[in-house]
Amino acid sequence: MSRPDPGQAPPSNPPTVGYAALPPGLVGFDTTPLPFRMRRMRNWFFLGLLYAAYYLCRYNLSTVTPEISQEFGLNNAQTGWLSTGRDFGYAIGTFLNGLFADALGGKQSMAIGAAGTIVLNLAFGAFSHLFSLWDVAFLLTGFIVIRTIDGYAQSFGSPGMVKINTAWFRRRERGRFAGIFGGMIQLGMVGVNQMSAILLTGVLTVGGVVLFNFGKQDWRIMFIAPPLILAVITVLMWLNVKNHPEQTGWRVQHDDEVGRENLDKTKLPLWQVFNTIAANPLVWVNAGAYMCTGFVRRAYDFWWAKYMFDQWSVGKGSWHFVILGFTLPIAGFVGSFMSGLISDNFCKSRRSPVATGLYFIETLVILAAVLVLGHSNWGSAWVAVGFLTLISLTVNSSHSIIGTAVAMDIGGRQMAGFALGIINSFQYVGAIAAGFLLGALIDWYGNWDALFLAMLPFSILGTLLMLGTWIFTRGKNIRGA
Repeated sequence: MSRPDPGQAPPSNPPTVGYAALPPGLVGFDTTPLPFRMRRMRNWFFLGLLYAAYYLCRYNLSTVTPEISQEFGLNNAQTGWLSTGRDFGYAIGTFLNGLFADALGGKQSMAIGAAGTIVLNLAFGAFSHLFSLWDVAFLLTGFIVIRTIDGYAQSFGSPGMVKINTAWFRRRERGRFAGIFGGMIQLGMVGVNQMSAILLTGVLTVGGVVLFNFGKQDWRIMFIAPPLILAVITVLMWLNVKNHPEQTGWRVQHDDEVGRENLDKTKLPLWQVFNTIAANPLVWVNAGAYMCTGFVRRAYDFWWAKYMFDQWSVGKGSWHFVILGFTLPIAGFVGSFMSGLISDNFCKSRRSPVATGLYFIETLVILAAVLVLGHSNWGSAWVAVGFLTLISLTVNSSHSIIGTAVAMDIGGRQMAGFALGIINSFQYVGAIAAGFLLGALIDWYGNWDALFLAMLPFSILGTLLMLGTWIFTRGKNIRGA
């Protein structure tokens, strides 16, 4: 298959990428042409790198909640408002910006979001410095407003990412690549965890050996370094990523597009996108399950550093913090990738059977955490590390399979942005509750057992919703089931 000259415009009828015939549900080695695979890998590498950098500017707050709480005397409910504000902005934004991503293009959507979060992260650090001596109520209000707007800006990212990848990957590949992207996202969490440990202790160590000792930094450095890194990566993304394979001289024939060769040139009216996606009942069932994922995911990823500090006296210089900084995202990557692989290879690209199993296992893990950490003599900091890691494994698996693969399956390349927008907005409804409401519950309950107890009903509900989807769609070839 000949390739066009890179200096020329893509041909009007680009070569279609072929796939070898495979038994139903089985995904073998990629038989697409090597030049296409290399161009696609370049596309998703810089796209994934950008989304990982988004996470540098998202999870920087959770790593410094102990320092912020101590400096300004915030209780858990007040600290939780910082998370709730951002998640409220994200919930509204991801619903609206899914439509915008379908209209503007995924690349453009992600660039807009990156620019916004760069400015707002810098503003958060500057605001806390300029008004550090002002009344706490004024400071807290300012923090919440900035994080809420930042949440809206960051919500341009996921619809844009899903929009682009839906065009580049066929349905039978999306589970695996949802897992791969889930892994690249976890790079952002690894980066921000290790960055905070290094900068806030002022020491870089490898294997217990001190390589550099440059002095302990103020927590505000975590709102300067991440946005600067994001700015560089945004430029690299803009120079390397294309919205559609047709823009590089290739075409992917999708299962639901046979006989329709120019979808990359056709943009559906927003009302048609809205009506089509909103009328699909599977969108709302998956959105409900994703709300449950959102609560559990935010409960552990926002509160883990403060939980370990308050409950087990684990600071950033301890091995517990360093190891959790690696195991939480690594477990998230393993879970994301394996769930997609199992869905594509053994479930004929069906998502609900895998999601049901994941929610059920998550429920057992959380129940065990409640009993062992809060009601036995076996609880310890290291046992807490283990349970938090297992929760990360299970919740990020369902996060990947529902939030990415299902949205791509339901929406297709023309409507994936809004499908993701609806489903993802519900995730942040759950996340909102895991902010100030969970913080207030922990304060009221009087100890950190409330953290795990609050996760349990959401995990059970997620299990029931996915089990119902699996049962009612069994034996049917329905996208998004």
